[in-house]
Amino acid sequence: MRKETLLIHGAEEDATGSVSTPIYQVSTFRQHTVGQEGGYQYSRGANPTRYTLEAQIALLESGAAAFAFGSGMAALTAVFHLFRSGDHIVASRDLYGGTSRVLDKIFSRFDLTVDYVDFTNLSDIASAIRPNTKALMIETPSNPTLMVTDIRAVVALAQQHGLLTVADNTFMSPYLQRPLTLGVDIVVHSATKFIGGHSDVLAGIVVAKTDQLAEELHFIQNSTGGVLGPFDSWLLLRGLKTLGVRMDRQAQNALAVAAWLRDQPEVKQVYYLGFENHPGYQLHYSQADGAGNVISFDVGDAELAHSILAKLSLCVLADSLGGVESLINLSDKMSHGSVPKERKLQMGITPSLIRLSVGIEHSDDIIADLRQAFGR
Repeated sequence: MRKETLLIHGAEEDATGSVSTPIYQVSTFRQHTVGQEGGYQYSRGANPTRYTLEAQIALLESGAAAFAFGSGMAALTAVFHLFRSGDHIVASRDLYGGTSRVLDKIFSRFDLTVDYVDFTNLSDIASAIRPNTKALMIETPSNPTLMVTDIRAVVALAQQHGLLTVADNTFMSPYLQRPLTLGVDIVVHSATKFIGGHSDVLAGIVVAKTDQLAEELHFIQNSTGGVLGPFDSWLLLRGLKTLGVRMDRQAQNALAVAAWLRDQPEVKQVYYLGFENHPGYQLHYSQADGAGNVISFDVGDAELAHSILAKLSLCVLADSLGGVESLINLSDKMSHGSVPKERKLQMGITPSLIRLSVGIEHSDDIIADLRQAFGR
């Protein structure tokens, strides 16, 4: 099946023949014998609604198994539980602020250390690898400046050193990019974003490439308990059915909006993967099927950025992205507020950088809202 069809028919629930997977809102299941093995027993370990979601995501990502958690950060936390005290990770300097925060402020307490380097430079990554390094962590395209990492090259480097590769695939979703098919070992999603797509659910997904990793991650999921509930699992299953049409429409709108922004004299720089002059354009399209919907633009002055954001009426000032509505934020103070100033500047995150997640509204209306906010 093609991906558009898999989104709808990939892992249909077949126990009852329901066209829409039922919500099994239950905590525990009747057992027929003491010590029963197999089947459903307790929803922390497995739930039919969550299982259908996990099977669907694993199919879309070409993974051995997927695991659903209560948030993207819960999913990442489960992955970091694969490592031990004394281990070391080399991570992209451009990681989402919440990811670097949990590594720097929580896992550092257990002597899990991290070096952040420029993942567009393979020699920088290689130089950061130590004898105790266990994994390389990719986020491509990056949030919010859309830097592109060569997934195949990083995987090859990791394999030379016997390291795991972990990729945050949130910005692309399995509809536009499948890192496991490029050799990555573990994929992570904040499913709150595009997979859910309606700004009404918090969720995270981890997908394992191999059965061995899947077994370890399932043990962590069941033991730590940060699982996704049945209703939220159903919301993601519903969201997946329209993922393709939503992302296609969002990308179409984003191209029009980015082109308008590029022509505004106040805008000093536009970051958008749909422009052929983007430095990562060719690389990105060698490993992904589209540009996505995120645009970041720098207006060069923090006061002007605040003024523009205050005047918007259609575009919603909010954290998050990937919803059907256009969401906009000031990355310096919002999504990356916890990142040290020096690292933010290395990432290109200035006090005047605005990130826009373009929705499925009519592009003319989005542009009209921006136009009035710019004082046109």
